[in-house]
Amino acid sequence: MKMPVIKRLVETQTLESLVAAEEALLEEQTPAFEVEGEDEGEQLTHVFAAIFILNHMKDTGADFKTALREYTAKVRVSIS
Repeated sequence: MKMPVIKRLVETQTLESLVAAEEALLEEQTPAFEVEGEDEGEQLTHVFAAIFILNHMKDTGADFKTALREYTAKVRVSIS
């Protein structure tokens, strides 16, 4: 998971385009825009993170950094 990639997706893509990219990746297809990542798993992680962050920003009014911290906290909890 690379934070600069997630940030770029949040800044350049809409929620709808990210959801479409997520669906494409899940169906082993190529998204309509480039998603950086070493493999499809990392690409999917970046897209999923961007979707979470955009939704969190919309739902809570949080800024990007706060939403990113919330996402990384959830990842840490799921890993431990």
